[in-house]
Amino acid sequence: MDQNLLQDAKEHPSNSNMPPEDVENNQLGIFDRPLPCFGCGIGWFSLLLGFVFPFMWYYATILYFRNYYQRDPRERAGLAANAIAALIFTVAALVAVALIVL
Repeated sequence: MDQNLLQDAKEHPSNSNMPPEDVENNQLGIFDRPLPCFGCGIGWFSLLLGFVFPFMWYYATILYFRNYYQRDPRERAGLAANAIAALIFTVAALVAVALIVL
């Protein structure tokens, strides 16, 4: 191999072409990874699965109230939708039970 090429490789490290990091925001790209559960997130996946198994709405509501979305803010909307679905399901179940019993 040519000695000039080897010398040039030693003088320029491999990461010299990388852009400088942002000093103010050192977490750039933290949300570049895809969401879990087939890319739609735990919240939206639980909402869809909740129509078959309604207890998933309550599980996601617990995650919402325990601030699970602090790990990834993209989860917040789906988890909030589960809290609303759990509330609607609970009210509907209570009305149905009240109509049957009374």
